[in-house]
Amino acid sequence: MKIAMLTNNYRPFVGGVPISVERQAHELIRLGHEVTVFAPEYGDTAEEDAGAPERIVRYHIQKKRMDNGMVYPGVIPLEILREFRKERYDCIHVHHPMFVGPCALYLGKKYGIPVIYTYHTRYEEYLHYIPCFRVGEKTPVLWRRTVGWIHRKVIPAYMRWFADRCDMVLAPSAGMRQVIKDYGTSTRVEVFPTGLDEAFFRKDEGRAAEIRSKFGNGKRYLLATVSRLEKEKNYEFLLRGIAELCRKRGNDFQVLIIGGGSRMEELKMLAEDLGISDLVTFLGNVPNQEVKDFLNASDLFLFASRSETQGIVLAEAMAAGDPVVAVHAVGSDDIVEDGVNGFLTEEDESAWADRVTEALDEKRLEKMGAAAALSAGNYRSSRLARYEEMLYNQCICRKREERRMQEHVLNTDRKEEALYEEEENRGEHSAVVIR
Repeated sequence: MKIAMLTNNYRPFVGGVPISVERQAHELIRLGHEVTVFAPEYGDTAEEDAGAPERIVRYHIQKKRMDNGMVYPGVIPLEILREFRKERYDCIHVHHPMFVGPCALYLGKKYGIPVIYTYHTRYEEYLHYIPCFRVGEKTPVLWRRTVGWIHRKVIPAYMRWFADRCDMVLAPSAGMRQVIKDYGTSTRVEVFPTGLDEAFFRKDEGRAAEIRSKFGNGKRYLLATVSRLEKEKNYEFLLRGIAELCRKRGNDFQVLIIGGGSRMEELKMLAEDLGISDLVTFLGNVPNQEVKDFLNASDLFLFASRSETQGIVLAEAMAAGDPVVAVHAVGSDDIVEDGVNGFLTEEDESAWADRVTEALDEKRLEKMGAAAALSAGNYRSSRLARYEEMLYNQCICRKREERRMQEHVLNTDRKEEALYEEEENRGEHSAVVIR
């Protein structure tokens, strides 16, 4: 198959969607398929792109960016249109309903190929990245109501409209599948999580020991969390929870916060105000291929995000044998089995600290770590790629059958018109029967 993947963000941008697209592309290539990723330009990436197994076509973006570094694609990505005029693709896999989304629908209709859409993001949770949609105490009441209406009505309506025009929707978790179905879409929705490549299941003991020695600060336990430092990741709660944990059990632990973002300095100040700055190490962005080493060095993974669609990093942590303590959220609830491979808590600092303390019991930590590693096996990319291949083939076969039926109906209509004209010319119009 020749597969076109369209995305609004890709490496070097760091985030869940770029990781998902990249892993899918690589595994499909290993199965013998050709994958072209249509991604925004981020400056000089030519050398990196040339060395990638997937073919990458960069398209023009607008100069303005969102606060989190995401870009705005051009209104009409001409580079994508030109490429489709040159190359024939069997299917389109689009990863966003906005910007490249309508372009994917147009190309699918024009060339008669199926469009598969992955519902990665609950977009109503990310409106605050667009300045005009930010609301506060000083925001006029009318605009606050307007933003609320967009959140409750406009976005769900658009998502339903977009999904209904795709041939299949993939959701990274059962929770996200239910969300898109609750929007009212009539399109078939399948659960398809982002997978883990085999590197996540291999542990470099030497590198893990090195990280533990360098960042563990001589403490008994090393805890970790990985995500962008943005509002939706709920780091204020996490830091307050760490402060509560310190009050309840002392300071026998060190926490590594892996990831960058616009709120780095603000969160460092909060940690200082809470008196835990010596217990928390902000590492900033770490290359994707190195994250696993930090997880392998850790004993427990912490997660407080309320906006996850799957929480790829939860599976990554479990592959390293780390149990997870997470706040109840759509993506977290799907992978964390409470009391088995981790704990799920309400957004309450005291309850959260109690669950972390419980998880750090030596016997429980070992048992839950083994269960976590076992759970991670369900997310191997190689296994999921074969499933994705099957779903693509189903869509392609269905689309081809639809085209055959349309051509059959068209040919039948043409024959009937020709017969009508022939009979009319003979003066036998009244004898014609139109089926």
